[in-house]
Amino acid sequence: MEKNGKVTPFERYLTKEIGIEFKACLYFFAILFFYCMYKIINGSFEAGIIHMIEMILTCYMIGYIQVYLLWNFDEAEKLGVRECLGMIICTAVYTLVSYFCGWFDKDIISTIIFAIYLLVVYGCVFFIYRSKRHIDDRKLNEELKDFQQKHQKSV
Repeated sequence: MEKNGKVTPFERYLTKEIGIEFKACLYFFAILFFYCMYKIINGSFEAGIIHMIEMILTCYMIGYIQVYLLWNFDEAEKLGVRECLGMIICTAVYTLVSYFCGWFDKDIISTIIFAIYLLVVYGCVFFIYRSKRHIDDRKLNEELKDFQQKHQKSV
């Protein structure tokens, strides 16, 4: 931070990059979980490394799209039309990539279930981010109150 306490442009950029990194890991885990369950249900205990590379690269690509083009919708305060549109767009991209890369052997039913699963994941992530923000707000307010009380006692 600068000496005057303001956040620098680099720090803003760094914060966005850390958020994208977190999103990529979070969504990759969710997608990999679904992929592994699909494989196990179909009698295989092996996962394709190429598929996993495609998944993580797609997660990073969509993370950048979410943060820089789609209003960072999963971290929004409310779930409105714009946020739902972002969820649908990203789910469509993931679903198309999964189909054309053969993550689920180009099985239409599995691909549709995957799309539904992703919409549920996006909804859960939205509520997790919102809950965390509300808890952080309460913690900050408590800390501010404690600071003010200590400061008043010392004056």
